[in-house]
Amino acid sequence: AAESGIIKVKTIAARNTDILAALKENSSEVVQPFLMGCGTKEPKITQLCLAAIQRLMSHEVVSEAAAGNIINMLWQLMENSLEELKLLQTVLVLLTTNTVVHDEALSKAIVLCFRLHFTKDNITNNTAAATVRQVVTVVFERVVAEDARYKDTIDQPVAVQGNSNRRSVSTLKPCAKDAYMLFQDLCQLVNADAPYWLVGMTEMTRTFGLELLESVLNDFPQVFLQHQEFSFLLKERVCPLVIKLFSPNIKFRQGSSTSSSPAPVEKPYFPICMRLLRVVSVLIKQFYSLLVTECEIFLSLLVKFLDADKPQWLRAVAVESIHRLCVQPQLLRSFCQSYDMKQHSTKVFRDIVNALGSFIQSLFLVPSTGNTSMTPNQTGGNASGNTGSAQTNPGVLGMGGGATVLPAFEYRGTWIPILNVTVQGSAKATYLEMLDKVEPPTIPEGYAMSVAFHCLLDLVRGITTMIEGELGEAETVGQTTTETSSLPVQSLEQQVLQSVSDQSEKELVSRAVWEEMVNACWCGLLAALSLLLDASTDEAATENILKAELTMAALCGRLGLVTSRDAFITAICKGSLPPHYALTVLNSTTAALSSKSYSIQGQNVQMISPSSESHQQVVAVGQPLALQPQGTVMLTSKNIQCMRTLLNLAHCHGAVLGTSWQLVLATLQHLVWILGLKPGVGGALKPGRAVEGPSTVLTTAVMTDLPVISNILSRLFESSQYLDDVSLHHLINALCSLSLEAMDMAYGNNKEPSLFAVAKLLETGLVNMHRIEILWRPLTGHLLEKVCQHPNSRMREWGAEALTSLIKAGLTFSHDPPLSQNQRLQLLLLNPLKELSNISHPDIRIKQLECVLQILQSQGDSLGPGWPLVLGVMGAIRSDQGESLIRTAFQCLQLVVTDFLPTMPCTCLQIVVEVAGSFGLHNQELNISLTSIGLLWNISDYFFQRGEIIEKELNKEEAVLQKQAEEKGVMLNRPFHPASPFDCLWLCLYAKLGELCVDPRPAVRKSAGQTLFSTIGAHGTLLQHSTWHTVIWKVLFHLLDRVRESSTTADKEKIESGGGNILIHHSRDTAEKQWAETWVLTLAGVARIFNTRRYLLQPLGDFSQAWDVLLDHIQSAALSKNNEVSLAALKSFQEILQIVSPVRDSEKPDTPPAINVSVPVVVGTTTATSIGRSFMRTDSIGERIGRYNGSEPPVITDEIEDLNLWWAAWNSWYRIGSESTRPPITCDKLTFIPSQPFLTALIQIFPALYQHIKTGFSMDDLQKLGVILHGAVSVPISSDASPFILPSYTEAVLTSLQEAVLTALDVLQKAICVGSENMQIMYPAIFDQLLAFVEFSCKPPQYGQLETKHVANAKYNQIQLFAPAEWVALNYVPFAERSLEVVVDLYQKTACHKAVVTEKVLQNIIKTLRIPLSLKYSCPSESTWKLAVSSLLKVLSIGLPVARQHASSGKFDSMWPELANTFEDFLFTKSTPPDNLSIQEFQKNESIDVEVVQLISTEILPYANFIPKEFVGQIMTMLNKGSIHSQSSSFTEAEIDIRMREEFSKVCFETLLQFSFSNKVTTPQEGYISRMALSVLLKRSQDVLHRYIEDERLSGKCPLPRQQVTEIIFVLKAVSTLIDSLKKTQPENVDANTWAQVIALYPTLVECITCSSSEVCSALKEALVPFKDFMHPPASKVQNGES
Repeated sequence: AAESGIIKVKTIAARNTDILAALKENSSEVVQPFLMGCGTKEPKITQLCLAAIQRLMSHEVVSEAAAGNIINMLWQLMENSLEELKLLQTVLVLLTTNTVVHDEALSKAIVLCFRLHFTKDNITNNTAAATVRQVVTVVFERVVAEDARYKDTIDQPVAVQGNSNRRSVSTLKPCAKDAYMLFQDLCQLVNADAPYWLVGMTEMTRTFGLELLESVLNDFPQVFLQHQEFSFLLKERVCPLVIKLFSPNIKFRQGSSTSSSPAPVEKPYFPICMRLLRVVSVLIKQFYSLLVTECEIFLSLLVKFLDADKPQWLRAVAVESIHRLCVQPQLLRSFCQSYDMKQHSTKVFRDIVNALGSFIQSLFLVPSTGNTSMTPNQTGGNASGNTGSAQTNPGVLGMGGGATVLPAFEYRGTWIPILNVTVQGSAKATYLEMLDKVEPPTIPEGYAMSVAFHCLLDLVRGITTMIEGELGEAETVGQTTTETSSLPVQSLEQQVLQSVSDQSEKELVSRAVWEEMVNACWCGLLAALSLLLDASTDEAATENILKAELTMAALCGRLGLVTSRDAFITAICKGSLPPHYALTVLNSTTAALSSKSYSIQGQNVQMISPSSESHQQVVAVGQPLALQPQGTVMLTSKNIQCMRTLLNLAHCHGAVLGTSWQLVLATLQHLVWILGLKPGVGGALKPGRAVEGPSTVLTTAVMTDLPVISNILSRLFESSQYLDDVSLHHLINALCSLSLEAMDMAYGNNKEPSLFAVAKLLETGLVNMHRIEILWRPLTGHLLEKVCQHPNSRMREWGAEALTSLIKAGLTFSHDPPLSQNQRLQLLLLNPLKELSNISHPDIRIKQLECVLQILQSQGDSLGPGWPLVLGVMGAIRSDQGESLIRTAFQCLQLVVTDFLPTMPCTCLQIVVEVAGSFGLHNQELNISLTSIGLLWNISDYFFQRGEIIEKELNKEEAVLQKQAEEKGVMLNRPFHPASPFDCLWLCLYAKLGELCVDPRPAVRKSAGQTLFSTIGAHGTLLQHSTWHTVIWKVLFHLLDRVRESSTTADKEKIESGGGNILIHHSRDTAEKQWAETWVLTLAGVARIFNTRRYLLQPLGDFSQAWDVLLDHIQSAALSKNNEVSLAALKSFQEILQIVSPVRDSEKPDTPPAINVSVPVVVGTTTATSIGRSFMRTDSIGERIGRYNGSEPPVITDEIEDLNLWWAAWNSWYRIGSESTRPPITCDKLTFIPSQPFLTALIQIFPALYQHIKTGFSMDDLQKLGVILHGAVSVPISSDASPFILPSYTEAVLTSLQEAVLTALDVLQKAICVGSENMQIMYPAIFDQLLAFVEFSCKPPQYGQLETKHVANAKYNQIQLFAPAEWVALNYVPFAERSLEVVVDLYQKTACHKAVVTEKVLQNIIKTLRIPLSLKYSCPSESTWKLAVSSLLKVLSIGLPVARQHASSGKFDSMWPELANTFEDFLFTKSTPPDNLSIQEFQKNESIDVEVVQLISTEILPYANFIPKEFVGQIMTMLNKGSIHSQSSSFTEAEIDIRMREEFSKVCFETLLQFSFSNKVTTPQEGYISRMALSVLLKRSQDVLHRYIEDERLSGKCPLPRQQVTEIIFVLKAVSTLIDSLKKTQPENVDANTWAQVIALYPTLVECITCSSSEVCSALKEALVPFKDFMHPPASKVQNGES
């Protein structure tokens, strides 16, 4: 056979090009010899043959027939158990090279392999098993190849009839048929039934069958899915089979070993059970879609296998199977769709998750009851043994549960290690792969737990990645569709809408699935995860758990499932905080959860609350954030880990947190508090020492973590910029409510509050600047209304800090469009700053102002429309808000005024003025008030410099406003409306300064007043003419009214000191005096404006009213009971009358007064109380008068044209004068008496005033003037001022007042002098006035009932300065004397005037002079009577001729007796000369008397004819009296001769004689008088002589008394004089009788010769000599007798 085969081969090779094909045709013959060789059963040959056959097969030259033969031959070999391995090899080669072997041959080959598998030889066994597996695979691979070949020819699949004829496979192609038959028989075999196709099988194991089934199902799912026949097999054969085989496991309950069970199979058998689970895994994985119902059953079984009463190995294997499902999220998804979402189906997915949960829980609870032989030293409850086999793992035993070195879970004493089971995301099972084990293996402790743990993690990971992926797609698709839909669509509209709705429907469906999946699993997951989290002692495990919780929370958030989201977040939050930490937010949410325990198919899954005893490393100890902190709390490293997860969650998934922000933030706040992080700049939290003391303890581990945590915290809020608007609002709301809680806690105690929320609000605001508008209102609203008003200062401070930082950041942020173009936003940003002003806490306001200051420094140039707000903030500071606040606010204002006026809109300038003014009114800090007035001055300067620009801008603005007002139909409402806007600005400024001028503090008033008047003075020219009206009435007069009112009501109490140690000058030590100063300033200011701006004011319509009002003010000031004010009022009066006194010439010797400088009016001498300006004193009246007559009349600039104005001024003057000089009715200490300077000034006004009104000045007016002058002069001065005003007594000087009075009269009389005739009737009145003054010399005027002390009493002494009387009358003597001089002067000029004659001026003069003359030595001053005499002489020398002239008219009749009396009173005065009068003086005085007698002899007696007789008679009597010497007893002996006034007597005598004899006797009576006089004289001489002789005789040697001697001498002298006189007269004038009497004296004279006194003798000699003339020879007696 071999030979023939060789030949065959050769011939074929020769013939055919394709050798192999040809060989194949003839392969039977070629193969034959080899088969025969095998048949020899000779090992060597057999091996050779098998090798040859294999070679042939590998070259594919074996035909179908040959193959069949080969198989038969192999079968025989197998039967003979020869070369088994070679056989298997051959079969394998045969089947794998091509598909020639099929159908029966194939089945035979397979059976052959099976048979070999069950031989006793181990190697053969294993090889056969491998071969079987490979053969099965090959069979199915052929089907796949076949399908690939035919895939283009689509044949209609015939429905598979469910007939029992298993072989109805007619529709299948050959390979598929083989595979079908093979698979069907495998099912039969496993089910322990006879195979249909694999004929010849002797034995079979179930385990091997299941393995083969599993591998086929696993490797060739497409075969089953593509061919209905195969699908049918799955449904009809495989599933029932699996379920049947599972039954012992289901029924079995560990610990209750069923004795009644008939067969041992009923006990769960590990190999089968494990293989079944593998099959189930494959079925579920690959054919879920075909076997929905069956899978439901399988899954329910799996869940059941996890029950605690199942054997440990079973549970472990079940967990592994479940793990395989958990890594396939799509599968889980379809479970959910197929079961959980169907109405009446088991909630499979939910059950799986819950089962895992309860599985884990059961592992922690009491260990399995079946562990009977637990070794006593084993750690409590290693739940790892299964029935009868205790875990004896010395490694773990040694661990003794104490030192947890291994990663593990520990819960309530149960300690379970974590084993590294799989790589995440792949289900690598351990026990499902133990195909070689027959006995169930011992499961290491913790294995099941670890797998379950990984199941959970993979489950979460799978679901979330899947859903989020799909969500992402859906969102992008959704976006594109909405974009298309937003395109304008006309005809396509329907279609597009359709597609959108399809899209959204699809979306809805998938969203429903996602939601269902999450809803189904979250409870179980959460329960399991939180339990594990609590039990975990390993950082990595904890990390994984947290990651799972985090992803779930995020997923729920994205799907909008609030409850589940919050539950997961709560779990993380609780993990972050110490156990049992009281945090209301969390407790409320978990209460809702843990009250339901979720019922899962009859099992209870309870939410396990975290256990308290945790074996974690404590890393921080801090104080809980609570109202009353009880002790401290500890944070473990796990808490910190949770915290980081929480941060991570918030950071990455902030957008889906929504309302859970509250939970997250509340927890973070507490953690931050416990860790003692305090907010720093910008709201970032920094580790800070806790204020409360050492309660916070941090380990180094945490210390290094803290910066990281605080960093993450900051980043978390930074990332808020990526949130969408809604999420951002959630975040803000959460922060706000947190902040409210923190605030509630901080009420009522000053503990450190939690500032977390505020700080984070700030941070969030700062990072979201680009869209600040959407969160600005809630953010700032909360900070403003709640935080900044909180009583806790720290809390407030942070609120303000946050708010101001936000505002500053908002302003500096570069917005788009920029702020300068977005005014609304700018105002929005600045508004909260202004709102802060409603909060009264000073610390807040300080922050607010500091913020303003910084804004000004950085943004000042670009504030634009924000200015009113910023200025409003400064202006809102009230006086009661403390110095530092005001100071800061003021700093801001100063900055504004110095730097920013040009940049702000002009409309804000008015606000600046208001604000600056309000600072002036603050009474906290004087310096600020004063500086603010300075600022107002600067502002006014600015207005002045930029006037035009400002005006333009304001007018533009005004036009706009006007238009708006018209549209609304309302009036434009602004202060000072009719004026132009620019003027209004000025008026506001003036009004503000006006308010400051009546501030309670004197310094402020003074400064404001000066500023107001300076600004009006300097810049008033800018105002429109009409605006001056407002300035005058609304500003100036209004101010004057207020000042007047305040001054008159001011307090007279003495102010001790000006605060601090400032001493106050006595002139300012009462409020009244301080107000006086203000009044003075104000009045002067107004007057100055009236004066300098008269050209502007006069054209205004109501100038005369204004003038009257001003005069009224001047009058009330002048009449105020304050010297300072009244004096100043007069100065103002002078100013508005434009009386300008030139400076005294003597004081500027060289420069002639070419220019009329407006100099302050000269007011008399300064008193101590008067204002500090020194006034010049003018000396002599003559100089003054000279000035008025001289070339220079009083200077009047700008005549006031209107006479009425002058008359108004005169009336005011008169009222002031009459009021101020009217004596008081009562007098007590408080009586006010006007001061000298005041009166002086008052009177000094008159001359100038008079110049303007002289034309209408009537007698009445003169009368009024007289009253005032008289009153003024009679006012006394207060004793303390007297030394300054009164000259020392020895100087005879006038006070300035007296000078002024005289000047006034002088001006008048000069005016009359040059005036018209009818004015001259005023002369007498002037004389009267002057004469009244003359009387003062002897009778000082009384001032009411006021007691005055006359200086005269201390005549030759200095004034007694501290005399008791309050008031000192002036020394009027010089004044009276000066007046007298004036009278004489005037009389000399006017003696002949008609008025002077008719009004009996001369008589009055004499009458007045009579007073001092009669007093003579009693006069207060000696000079007075001397002057009076000389004046009398002068006046008479002029007046007598006039009187004689008018004798006939009788106008002088009454004068003569008056004159006679005057002579009489003077020459024979009743007053005695003072004792100390020297002889020289006496002689001088006598000579005066002599002068008077001489006047009589020259001026009167010669004209006796024109003089009334009575008068001449009186004169005669007087002379007679003078000629007789009457001795005064007061003279000492030595002086007696002088004192006798001999000279006087002599002159009288001579005059008398001359008068008696020289004049022709006109009337008998006259002669009689003179005769009478002579006889009296002679008679008296006779008597004296007789008495002398008598006394001489009696006295003997003794000298007579001196006066008697003097008398006798006088008589003797008189006799001689008489005889002389008689001789001189015409003899016919002398009566004979007289001669007789003379001669009769002779004897008596002779008698005296004996006297002893030499003086008498010499006198006697003189007397006797003249008698010689009588020595005539006697004539006839008759003659004598006749006469």
